[in-house]
Amino acid sequence: MTNFKIFNSADVSPARASRSDSEAWRLKHKNFLTSADGSPARASRSDFEVWRLKHKKIIDNGLDRALKRLNLDRKSLGSLGDAMRYSLLGGGKRLRPLLALAAAEAVGGRALAALPLALAVEMIHAYSLIHDDLPAMDDDDLRRGRPTCHKAFGEGTAILAGDALLTLAFATLAGPDAGRAGQAAAWLARGAGAGGMVGGQLLDLALEKRAGPATTGEVRAMERLKTGALMAAALAGGAALAGGGRTDLDRLWRLGLDLGLAFQIRDDLLNLSGDPALTGKAVGSDAARGKATLPALLGPAAAEKEMKTLNRKIINAARSFQDRGISLAGLITALDGRQG
Repeated sequence: MTNFKIFNSADVSPARASRSDSEAWRLKHKNFLTSADGSPARASRSDFEVWRLKHKKIIDNGLDRALKRLNLDRKSLGSLGDAMRYSLLGGGKRLRPLLALAAAEAVGGRALAALPLALAVEMIHAYSLIHDDLPAMDDDDLRRGRPTCHKAFGEGTAILAGDALLTLAFATLAGPDAGRAGQAAAWLARGAGAGGMVGGQLLDLALEKRAGPATTGEVRAMERLKTGALMAAALAGGAALAGGGRTDLDRLWRLGLDLGLAFQIRDDLLNLSGDPALTGKAVGSDAARGKATLPALLGPAAAEKEMKTLNRKIINAARSFQDRGISLAGLITALDGRQG
């Protein structure tokens, strides 16, 4: 099996520093974990942003290196490589890979122990967005403020770019420690496949095409799979690579499913009244297509109330990891109130 080396010594040295840096940060901000109102102190937000930006840069560098190591022939496969790069490196919050790194910390490991899984889950996320935007799916023209992959490169190339990213994800994950990598791969397959994200996409299509209205229970189940399962895989898989026990992995899986539902409610609310300059998408497209969403079924106010209740539950679950979960709690808190 080819060993895909996706980071070099320059990447690993920050990780070695990262353990002591993050330990000092955790000790300094332990009160963040037990704040009475559920919101972090301003200083903790600032320190979390340092952690986020530092690890986002490592993730971006790792993704770029993984694509370069494919070494595709420019003459015959140049358009495929360009489409993969366009979609994988064309912006984004890197939420899912950051969840993987934070989960590794939450079970007592080094953040970068989960880097192979973090890169793999972002590749799967990018593939899912390419396919989700296709005419046979959501038929979207814009993604992150740019033409979608099939608009930029054509439908055939876009489909194949998504397929190639999915394959590259498992090749990237297979490189390090085989035992833990195998366990992480199982979580990733569970979250990305028919019983997870792909199954959720199918439910979404079925609800959109169905003559009768969807129920709130059906929409919640669909969103937990379509959006939550890949987040759950990032958390459980990242913790698995860091040596987390099965009880912690199961807790993180459930946290991820809830996080996906809350995240999707926010996305659906932004689709109703968000700023296109911040969301990178057209506003009102869900209503125009008659998509089944919780804001459409419950009304925006009730949907937002449900999202806030979920967010409190999720942050409390992250804080149950005590000082080890501070990066995870900070990452989840930063998502609450996002505008894009």
